[in-house]
Amino acid sequence: MITSRYHVPAASVPDDAAIQTELLRIHDELASEYDLQESPHRFGEADFRFLSVRDSYALLDRIDPEEFLKDEQMPYWAEIWPAAVTLSHMIMEELDVEGKSVIELGAGVGMASVAAAKKGARAIATDYSTEALRFVVYNALRNGVSLDTGRLDWRMVRIDEKYDIVIAADVLYERVNLLPIVTALDTLLKEGGAAYIADPRRRLAEQFVELVRENGFEITSTKNYDATGDQTVAVTIYKLERSAR
Repeated sequence: MITSRYHVPAASVPDDAAIQTELLRIHDELASEYDLQESPHRFGEADFRFLSVRDSYALLDRIDPEEFLKDEQMPYWAEIWPAAVTLSHMIMEELDVEGKSVIELGAGVGMASVAAAKKGARAIATDYSTEALRFVVYNALRNGVSLDTGRLDWRMVRIDEKYDIVIAADVLYERVNLLPIVTALDTLLKEGGAAYIADPRRRLAEQFVELVRENGFEITSTKNYDATGDQTVAVTIYKLERSAR
């Protein structure tokens, strides 16, 4: 079930006064709680700017011990990871998403969802963290795109909505997540749909690929990229589709 659902409207003109006022309000609110940074990115022919947390490790002190014991949720959402950058490049430069429904799992600050929306997709960015979704709203407004946000626990995806495309970046970091992600893909994808999972070549990705095949999916292509920032990181993007029956 997707909860805390919210629609972010696109600005009617780039300097829409109401949007600028809302951006300032959200930025001031976030700045009172986090040490922020805003970084420029260029995907395809489009320029973007994304707000994130300068040091996600500084958020560890904010974790409630009782909540951590229940969910073991770390503030991974607060950073922009190389896999998200690489996935966003692919979306803007290669994928045909215009007019298609796209859902992102573990969206973090929403980079890939914003890229999909900029390309013309009907995008919804989901994350388990409601803190992350506040950044998604800001980044959608900042980049002038319309999308939906929603809180989604990929361990319990119980919705009837189906999507043309599922995207996710750097979500294969714990073994316990692998089967729930495969199950979520099966639940969320339309017939004929495809999922694109970007991963920085973690060893767990090999186990994920095995699970995918065991659960009726095939990997029709993989794409390797180098995401550059402070360092070069090799990223693989897996395209998953249901096996022919």
